[in-house]
Amino acid sequence: MGSVILDDLAEVIDEVIGREPATCADAESVESLLRQLTRLEAFVTTAVAAFDASGEWAPDGARTAASWLATRCHLPTGQARRLVRRGRELRHLPVCAEAWCDGAISAAHVDTIAALRRPATEEALARDEAMLVGQATRLRFESFTRATAYWEQFADPDGTEAGAEERRGRRDAYLAASFDGMWLGKITLDPLAGSIVSGELERLEEGLFASDWAQARDVLGREPTTGDLARTPGQRRADALVEMATRSRTTPADGKRPAPLFSVLVDFPTAAGRICELADGSVVSPGSLVPWLDRAHLERAVFGPDGRVEVGVTTRLFTGATRRAIELRDRECTHPYCDRSPSECEADHIIPYSAGGPTTQANGRLLCGFHNRLRNQRPPPPDG
Repeated sequence: MGSVILDDLAEVIDEVIGREPATCADAESVESLLRQLTRLEAFVTTAVAAFDASGEWAPDGARTAASWLATRCHLPTGQARRLVRRGRELRHLPVCAEAWCDGAISAAHVDTIAALRRPATEEALARDEAMLVGQATRLRFESFTRATAYWEQFADPDGTEAGAEERRGRRDAYLAASFDGMWLGKITLDPLAGSIVSGELERLEEGLFASDWAQARDVLGREPTTGDLARTPGQRRADALVEMATRSRTTPADGKRPAPLFSVLVDFPTAAGRICELADGSVVSPGSLVPWLDRAHLERAVFGPDGRVEVGVTTRLFTGATRRAIELRDRECTHPYCDRSPSECEADHIIPYSAGGPTTQANGRLLCGFHNRLRNQRPPPPDG
């Protein structure tokens, strides 16, 4: 019976791929194709789970179903193991299995929810699985993973803090000279430390990019392309790292160190009931902030029922409170197809300033440079 069904499936697939791909290149068709691919992937995974449980791989001398798949289907061993493990997890996640078979969620969503399951969270996950699947069907994937991270904090606060401390304990930096005099290295940092290092590295790299761009424009007498620049992105990052070390060496001993800014959100409209994340959207545990409190600035942001944000006086005095309020409210580019962080966005007038739009919170929103330029094209796109 199975072979007949698979023969029919093969005929349908042959018919589909025998057509010109351009006939399915419209938005509706692409969405439908991916949905059907997801449904097929879900069916294959559940079939593999049944194959794993049946033990039919053993007569061939394979030690596990994963080793059979790796050999017989020419899969990478890691991929075969993930496939078997995912199938086993589905037995404990009936709502996920049903939504995946319907094409409403993907394997990535299943893996994210399955990773939440452990003895301390098993009961809560059985209770809330439908709610998490519902969020998976509504949110962008990045927003969904943030939602699951907050769920995990509430479901197992002690485990979450222990996990954060364990990740911090894995921090490591390696830099050594090779036999030919080149220096090779690797770095592993926890979310907070990584944000500090990557943010400064990116800031310096952007300055080097601007310098390379200006130099190429002067030489060519026209606007250059990235291929015209003197350095590759990797080379600029390497030079930026050297610049970081050089500035550290030349910093005065009594120089003032920069301090992080922690924003305490009061009455923030969120179903999770808690916002504890970095400016780039990475969710962190409350306990991971404790070591920084003696060197951080604090500000209080109160969200009113009208959507207005009042940013209170803090130990750190800064200008641009209106923009800061918009950053805290929007938290990323507001275009539905974007999730750029506030540092990568511009504060844009909803009603253009040239049309009399005021420079206020209510008339402001975050848009990254690309979507701000897209919005201001003439004529603007339909959602502009």
